[in-house]
Amino acid sequence: MTSNWDTVHRERRMLAEDLALLSEQQWATASLCEGWDIHDVVAHLTGSAKTTRRSFWISLIRSGFSFDRANAREVATERATSPVETLARFRATITSTNTPPGPFITRLIEIVVHGEDIRQPLGITRPGLPKLEDALHYVAGDRLDGGRKRLAGLEISATDEGFTIGSGESVRGPALSLLLAASGRPEGLRELQGAGVVLLTERLNAVSRTRRSPHGPAPRSADGCP
Repeated sequence: MTSNWDTVHRERRMLAEDLALLSEQQWATASLCEGWDIHDVVAHLTGSAKTTRRSFWISLIRSGFSFDRANAREVATERATSPVETLARFRATITSTNTPPGPFITRLIEIVVHGEDIRQPLGITRPGLPKLEDALHYVAGDRLDGGRKRLAGLEISATDEGFTIGSGESVRGPALSLLLAASGRPEGLRELQGAGVVLLTERLNAVSRTRRSPHGPAPRSADGCP
């Protein structure tokens, strides 16, 4: 478990280093997380890193069991008046081992996927990704957040890590792109190939068309952002 937390902590540290280079204007850039800008996503990551199993349930109860309202409250709490202060709050959570309910792998999924929610709109490429096979296995079986439905009837193969999950029409590409698409990010489709990409694209586009305005609640994506 220590080595697993080391990976999460390293991902948080690398993201903080990237964030430190951004201008205030870049912090206002729309992220891949619909309805949230970069500043919002960092606030969400900060709150999530502080969340314990107990505080998760307290927040959910206070929000009327609405994940959308709970997320909004979290962002409002952790988003400071300036990016500098929000980044300082995020840095303070880098070595946190708090976790809400759910398997440990969700901690890695969250920081990797949200890291790309931030980096990709800004054109930032990150080196040295962790292995993502366990993350994709989890998302492929996740009923709650839609991964299982998105990948049903598809055989996904990570060309860089050499593993295959599921059966059906083929979808091939880098593990990170597969994880993003499986997590509801259409941007992950760009580097994917195979007959199954058409079906996966239709599924992601169908969800995008049903999303509500960013000014109101939106359906949850694979890891909890609007």
